[in-house]
Amino acid sequence: MDSSIWAALSSYLVPLLLLLVFLEQISYLKKKRTVPGPSLVFPFLGSAVSLVRNPTRFWENQSNLARTSPLGVSANYIIGKFVVFVRSTDLSHKVFANVRPDAFHLIGHPFGKKLFGDHNLIYMFGQDHKDLRRLLAPNFTPRALSIYVPIQQRVVAEHLARWLRLSNGTPISLRWLCRDMNLDTSQTVFVGPYLSGESKERFNFDYNLFNVGLMKLPIDLPGFAFREARLAVKRLVETLGVCAEESKKKMKGGGEPTCLIDLWMQDIVRLETEAGEESGILPPPHTSTTEIGTYLFDFLFAAQDASTSSLLWAVALLDSHQEILVKVRREVASIWSPESSTSITADQLREMKYTEAVAREVLRIRAPATLVPHLAGKDFPLTDTYTIPKGAIVFPSVYESSFQGFVEPYRFDPDRFMDERQEDRVYKKNFLVFGAGAHQCVGQRYAINHLVLFIAMFTSLMDFKRHRSDDCDEIVYVPTICPKDDCKVSLLQRCA
Repeated sequence: MDSSIWAALSSYLVPLLLLLVFLEQISYLKKKRTVPGPSLVFPFLGSAVSLVRNPTRFWENQSNLARTSPLGVSANYIIGKFVVFVRSTDLSHKVFANVRPDAFHLIGHPFGKKLFGDHNLIYMFGQDHKDLRRLLAPNFTPRALSIYVPIQQRVVAEHLARWLRLSNGTPISLRWLCRDMNLDTSQTVFVGPYLSGESKERFNFDYNLFNVGLMKLPIDLPGFAFREARLAVKRLVETLGVCAEESKKKMKGGGEPTCLIDLWMQDIVRLETEAGEESGILPPPHTSTTEIGTYLFDFLFAAQDASTSSLLWAVALLDSHQEILVKVRREVASIWSPESSTSITADQLREMKYTEAVAREVLRIRAPATLVPHLAGKDFPLTDTYTIPKGAIVFPSVYESSFQGFVEPYRFDPDRFMDERQEDRVYKKNFLVFGAGAHQCVGQRYAINHLVLFIAMFTSLMDFKRHRSDDCDEIVYVPTICPKDDCKVSLLQRCA
């Protein structure tokens, strides 16, 4: 390019760029007002680099800033998006209670709609959302959960046996092993025999691409992890849709349900039959192959990473609280023996009151999904003195709420969930692990069952010892929170 032309362009572009930067700063400060947060932000990117490099420190800083505010909130700026961090439990409930088109939209991820697709359960409102949750409810009844328990136990037992062979008394990191076990458990419980062999290998590969892309900058261009994740989600949904079609054929033929998708398709077949037999009854909505594949992916995502986090922290916390470990083993041994050659039943699982209290305390003190991002659809008066501007991404902190209200909240104390103290009722509003409001987790009983079952089996079948380092218990985001050392333990068989 001729130097004179370049000089002429520069004389216009540089002032224009400076003007844009100036307007961006003014817009940020106008939205922030008196809320604690950076006084100036890096042009266009904001704090995106520091968020990606060290998310733990980034969110700790936001929490510390929020503590300095009487409102319990702080602000920041990430790639053109104004961000509000909510530490206050009451204000978090206000956000959860106002998920509707003219207030907050649950998004699951700052750029989630592009990543997860339009049919995702978390983007639904009003009657549509209620109808779908009603359609999903039969998948998490006591009957359904009793079908899942032996499946969960069989898969967990297979993986624990492999862990023993890998360790044999030497230290191994559990994070990826827990992740693989959870992925296998979720796949087997949700879609059973309809995902196997080569299709299962492809599915696991795509799910890993999705997981990696979650933590990367949202650059939707070829070669970038975010683009790979978005395309992987599309393939995952298609695969799960095929599983649903095969299950539906089996249920139409009168087959017995053996997994979640069978129970779901059995109910849909019943509703479709009723619609065909009686005039005026419409077939159930939200039952296209793509929609069902999307909802199955929602379940998988919810069950996978959050559960992996909880299993790791359960091992880490029990290792550092031996007196609690002894009580868990004593309770489990009074109800079930691993040498009995029988599975733990759903009724026996319900009898393990103290073990469930341990599971709930793990979830409280190390909430796996620490933040629940929402998008402000319109200006929303969060308090009398501060209005969240339209387009802001709002992060209610489930993690911060867990340390409010409870007695000695930083102490690992499962007894708080026992009948004598009932802190789960007294401080119910602070236990936000499964969310609140219309979008509260529909599968929370399944998640608790899985954690209780794992704790019961792991502690009964194995002697384990954590290989500690100075920073092993530091929190890292991957994307849910995990111990920094990936929970490195040595394992030995404890019983025949």
